[in-house]
Amino acid sequence: MASLVDTNILVYRVDISDPGKRKIAREVLREGAHTEELLLAHQTVVEFMHAVTRTRGGRKPLLTPEQAWREAEDFIDEFPVLYPNELVIRTAFLGMAAFKFSWYDAHLWAYAEHYGLPEILSEDFEHGRRYGNVRVRNPFLEAGLA
Repeated sequence: MASLVDTNILVYRVDISDPGKRKIAREVLREGAHTEELLLAHQTVVEFMHAVTRTRGGRKPLLTPEQAWREAEDFIDEFPVLYPNELVIRTAFLGMAAFKFSWYDAHLWAYAEHYGLPEILSEDFEHGRRYGNVRVRNPFLEAGLA
């Protein structure tokens, strides 16, 4: 089953501060690359770059800009990337209204809804819940780490 991957999975792949989530993220991405069933939204790659290169609470970024773009290039080499269009954006507006999502969550959900993907892998939505035609699965919760 094809799944859309949220930014948090990509970030945990490189975040050494949480070894358990890092291990799960790496396994999910490795398996998804092997089965060719994971896809990324353009937004996810952009958010990844921001998340791993910003400072957090006085701590240094997870990656240097050079390391981050290398990782991002690896992601776009490993996984198909979906790009927004007018219908994705309009669907995101509906997601904000119907489900009270933030803009970024609504936009991610809209990619899955628009492109007919039955699942989003994320820790940012309610695990197991169906939003429209899209179900959310939290691989960290399933592994007892959430």
